Amino acid sequence: MSLANLTLKSAAALSSGQNIPLLGFGVYKNRGDSCYSAVKAALEAGYRHIDSAVVYRNETEVGQAVQDSGIPRQELFITSKATSRYAGYDVTARVIDESLARFGFDYLDLFLIHDPYAGREKRLESWKALIHKRDEGKLKTIGVSNYGVHHLEEIKDAGLEQPAVNQIELHPWCQQRGIVEYCTKNGILLEAYSPLTRGQYLDNEVLVKIAEKHRKEPAQVLVRWALQMGYDTPAYVPLPKSSQPARIISNSQAFDFELSKDEMDALYVLDKGAEGATTWHPVNAP
Repeated sequence: MSLANLTLKSAAALSSGQNIPLLGFGVYKNRGDSCYSAVKAALEAGYRHIDSAVVYRNETEVGQAVQDSGIPRQELFITSKATSRYAGYDVTARVIDESLARFGFDYLDLFLIHDPYAGREKRLESWKALIHKRDEGKLKTIGVSNYGVHHLEEIKDAGLEQPAVNQIELHPWCQQRGIVEYCTKNGILLEAYSPLTRGQYLDNEVLVKIAEKHRKEPAQVLVRWALQMGYDTPAYVPLPKSSQPARIISNSQAFDFELSKDEMDALYVLDKGAEGATTWHPVNAP
């Protein structure tokens, strides 16, 4: 697929054999009627990928919005994840079943271990639970979130299959290049949360100049950056979030322009490493 041919309907192949839409819609900190309305608006705008989590407390609203949308379930890609609070084989297995019940689904397209704070033993127990639930048919694809290279290596060292996905904070100011390099070499797709930097860098001079040249908004440039960074590698699947219908639509309008090499290079050198993170940064947890 060429960059020019990328569309809102484009998808990347996962090591699980499933396809994941290249643009997802995040629902962090969006609950109740606001979440329901936002998901409905996203689906109407053409999004087919919704990213939720147990800790978000909105799986019921996401599931209801999906049901009310009239879009066949098989055309959608729905993700949830469980934090270290729910680590351990039995607890993780139970939480997955409870998550499915809240959504009202028979399966989830992707389920992630949300963070690595539980420690090595419980991380591996939780990973085994995800494998088991996947083999039962309740999960199509399994992965992790906020995993550093050492967390990914411990799965390999235990003789277990590697995750299909690692969801981490990714944007020009927090590029996590070591993790990206490892995932790229090992066929692990990267999902980019907080791709819009939670608004912290939207007034950056370099970003604003690029946006003005393309007659786009800075947020749209950041979504496009993620899409192009993932080209020819395991994709960077950006997961922008908003509760405003106009912004939901705007964030999806990143497929009708292309950043030049010079523009990509200008954004690439903005990396601040861990200091550029705009939210929690668990990738270095022991």
